[in-house]
Amino acid sequence: MPVNSRLIAAALCVAAVATATRAQAQTPEPVARLTFREAIDRAIARNPSSAVAAASILRAAALVDQSRSRTGLQVNGNVTSTTLNRSVRFEETTVIPRTSVLASLDVRYSLYAPAAWAQRVQAQDQAGVAELSAAETRRQTALAAADAYLTIIARRRVVEANVRARDAARAHAEQARELENRGTGSRLNRLRAEQELSIDEGLIESARLGLYRAMEALGVIVVADGPVDATEEPVFEVPPPGGPVGGAGTAGPLRTDLQLFAAQERAAERVLTNNRKSYLPSLQGVFQPQSTYPAQLFQPRNLWRALLVADIPIFDNGVRAAEARVRRAAVDTAKAQLTAQTTVVASEERASREAVASAERELTSVRAAASQAQEVVTIVNVSFRAGAATNIEVIDAERRARDADTSVAVAEDTLRRAKFDLLNAVGRFP
Repeated sequence: MPVNSRLIAAALCVAAVATATRAQAQTPEPVARLTFREAIDRAIARNPSSAVAAASILRAAALVDQSRSRTGLQVNGNVTSTTLNRSVRFEETTVIPRTSVLASLDVRYSLYAPAAWAQRVQAQDQAGVAELSAAETRRQTALAAADAYLTIIARRRVVEANVRARDAARAHAEQARELENRGTGSRLNRLRAEQELSIDEGLIESARLGLYRAMEALGVIVVADGPVDATEEPVFEVPPPGGPVGGAGTAGPLRTDLQLFAAQERAAERVLTNNRKSYLPSLQGVFQPQSTYPAQLFQPRNLWRALLVADIPIFDNGVRAAEARVRRAAVDTAKAQLTAQTTVVASEERASREAVASAERELTSVRAAASQAQEVVTIVNVSFRAGAATNIEVIDAERRARDADTSVAVAEDTLRRAKFDLLNAVGRFP
């Protein structure tokens, strides 16, 4: 091989390695490396969706206090200053002074208010719905964090598989150059080997970019100022079959989404049940003391009065009947949503269990295939050195081994996700 050709080939190899090194160095380092549980807890604690859900709970609690205060003691004061153009006199006696001040209090208390009391209970139901909605929001946030975390693990496995393939291709390229230098090889064989090495380098860069994007996604979910890396591969235990829908085994709790839909149904049914209370009268006790300065001839300085005020619905032109139909529709909608979600959850559990079994069988097969492919690479390389195999056979064996390693990474990710989906389906996550 001419000296110039050898120098050019060496320069190309050095440039390829330097380019890969620079690309790897330019990739920002993760700002944090978290375990699976740390990622879930940090996402729930820091994600803005959790803050929005917490604000909804505070709003619901405020509405409960508001409805409670409407049926409690109400005290209002009023001070009125009146100035006339002239005073009113009768036989040298001032009947109405030119300037007077009237101060009064209005003290009210609901003695009987079934509609208002029902609204207070309904507000408490909505507060419970808000708490369950916040729990469901936290679950969805945890699911997003878990998905990003598992994606990082899967992408890293793909990177490792491509690196192994690159190392094998590099060894083959070096061997092809050595054989060419000895005169027992050809330039075509060397170029084929270097082409395979270049392809593997490109696949590594693509896989590393996918890994980086997954770390960025996790960083966004946990609200970190940069990419976040995963430090462990979580182990998910498969819960035993049986038990209530949405439960794990025989004593697992219901999923928060089912709890939320059930609470919405109960709240809607209570609103419908309380609709008849809007036809009932309400009764208020009112106490109104007042003081006038200066005292007037026909009005004492201090006086008070007590009232019983009854509000009796008589005719509303069908407003309450229409409200009852609207509330009935809300109950039907809530029941349908709960039924649909219960069916979905049961289907998710069955499908997840079947997915776990299928993924386990698939992983066993692809691992055997990967082991066999690596053995083929070893045998073909030995044969190539002995002259019993061609360069094309070596490259084909390396590609098959690379694809088999990638298939193992994909199958491992499929099994992890199937187990994770099963835990989610039976209500054991987070």
